Amino acid sequence: MRQVLLRIGALLVSLLLASVVVFVVLRLLPGDSAGTSLGVGTTADQLAQLRSELGTDQPVVAQYLQWLGQIVRGDLGTSFVSRLPVGDLIAQKLPITVPLSVSAFVLAVLVSVPLGVLAAVHRRGPVGVVVSAVSQLGVAVPVFWVGVLLVLVLALQAQVLPAGGFPRTGWDDPVAAARSLVLPVVTVATAMSAVMVRYVRSATLDVLDQDYLRTARSLGYGRWQALRRHGLRNAAVPVVSILGIELATSLLGAVVIENVFALPGLGTLLLGSVTARDLPVVQALVLGLTGVVLVMNTLVDLAQRAIDPRLRLTREVAA
Repeated sequence: MRQVLLRIGALLVSLLLASVVVFVVLRLLPGDSAGTSLGVGTTADQLAQLRSELGTDQPVVAQYLQWLGQIVRGDLGTSFVSRLPVGDLIAQKLPITVPLSVSAFVLAVLVSVPLGVLAAVHRRGPVGVVVSAVSQLGVAVPVFWVGVLLVLVLALQAQVLPAGGFPRTGWDDPVAAARSLVLPVVTVATAMSAVMVRYVRSATLDVLDQDYLRTARSLGYGRWQALRRHGLRNAAVPVVSILGIELATSLLGAVVIENVFALPGLGTLLLGSVTARDLPVVQALVLGLTGVVLVMNTLVDLAQRAIDPRLRLTREVAA
């Protein structure tokens, strides 16, 4: 419990520091939110009035403290452009981005974990060489290029899936909504699988070279039986770490790939808000994505302690 509380405290401090960095960096960028909203030809009095309404004429410290107080109360602020609550704008986009991210992660795990173990067990055979080569190629290829290639083959030539967009009715038409997410999910999952296969392969190779696994083989266990009974749990410790990171980055990957497939999710909202210098929306999204990464790192650390008792014993001895 003490370790859990320490990790939660470190998480809160990290979130506070991240909020400072996000807020200050956005204020240092060139441009003026009021000027962008009013456009060309506005007078100085109009700019001053709008800055007063938006609160951007106050000192940066006062603006940050006001924004931090809103965050603590669960209020993400109001958009400079649409004048709608930022929380409502984000909530409208989550039903697109979250299914895309989670589906891509699940698909990547289902593909990469068996392939990574297979590549490690048969590392000197043709199967292991092919899997390793394909995963290396997948790491080198840009994710947006994979999306463009899938659109060319499956949408434009085969015409079996839509090239982009999302139904206006949303998930009221689940079949159409799911079809519109197939190509983005496969695109993100392809990039994630290429990375995860290499980590799973490396972790499994480390286990295969351990003495206790050779001892199990000498006692009559087959290769797969010894690995399943004595090796997979130890191999899972480093793999859990990369899985947690990839789950967080799957959300970031979904944000990027949404613009390739013209999906009206968080990625489109973020890009449009950056262009319009809609600071409340941008800083809420950036801080939220940062928070997801930090939370996942904390959960990964706790999960590793639960899987590997040696980590708990090490911390107890150090304490």
